[in-house]
Amino acid sequence: MSKTRGSVHEFLGMSLIYQENKIEVSMKKHILKAIDDFKEELTREAITPAANYLFKVRETTKKLDKEKAENFHSIVASLLYISKRCRYDIQTAVAFLCTRVSSPDEDDWGKLRRVLQYLKGTIDIKLYIGADNISKMKSWVDASYAVHEDCRSHTGGVLSFGWGALITKSQKQKLNTKSSTEGEIVGVSDYLPNIIWARMFLQEQGIALAENKLFQDNQSAIKIENNGKMSSGQKTKHMDARYFFIKDRLESENIKVEYCPTEFMIADFFTKPLQGSLFRKFRDVIQGYQHMDTIFSKTEDPLSQERVRRKISDVTNNGSNERPSDVKKNEWCRKYRNQ
Repeated sequence: MSKTRGSVHEFLGMSLIYQENKIEVSMKKHILKAIDDFKEELTREAITPAANYLFKVRETTKKLDKEKAENFHSIVASLLYISKRCRYDIQTAVAFLCTRVSSPDEDDWGKLRRVLQYLKGTIDIKLYIGADNISKMKSWVDASYAVHEDCRSHTGGVLSFGWGALITKSQKQKLNTKSSTEGEIVGVSDYLPNIIWARMFLQEQGIALAENKLFQDNQSAIKIENNGKMSSGQKTKHMDARYFFIKDRLESENIKVEYCPTEFMIADFFTKPLQGSLFRKFRDVIQGYQHMDTIFSKTEDPLSQERVRRKISDVTNNGSNERPSDVKKNEWCRKYRNQ
């Protein structure tokens, strides 16, 4: 068994550089190998790892031949390894491609090409992990409802101590749900073991959590998680009892569930292929180039890829230039920063 001293380490393909209060993680060699294994010249670079139609599947598209399908499987496996360790920005695209390795088609090959084109143009992006206070842990969980072709939802989760994401999740849900609220609850059930494991790991290091918060953007899901079947109505009474273990775990683990406006929901990054300035903003926060609090800054362009907004007057009744929804968001931001 060998020992490595100093600030630079190599471990399981990861290059680790210990800085003051931060760790830099990169896997450039693995990325270059994945690009080389693609066997096609990448003449273009993509600004995002996936287009809006990432989850679309066309049954009529030609399947890949055996050799090409095996190459597809091999490269996706390599990208999965990379995306779980330092390149969280490709995790959503890779999560979908993992569902296609058993029978990939030409569309899937094109989506893989897009991921590699993005990696080629962002080859030097690294992951920076740091903590403001190791005793204060915050997690964000979200779900995109029925976005897959079989109408299953997609779970996204992030855990952080301030700088960069420490534990992330992007996964197609294993069952169909009847509402977005149910999808959010299934998402929390999927991600909650990560929060529990992180608390247990810190406890074994002699660190007790003073704060353990979980943020969601669905008020109905928050009520059911806090109250169990007492808040379950006609639309949720059919749910499997195992999802109500969340209530007990929230109490035993002392996890406080709080509301987070959708615009600031960082876990949304792992539930769908975001585009434009919103993608860049969330990517910089998740990769640790910006602090988590910078998600509250205004994006450069409207979030048209997120939702269709109703027309609201630019001037509210109290004479302010802020729209009613913006007033609520600003109040929430002030409350979050004062915590």
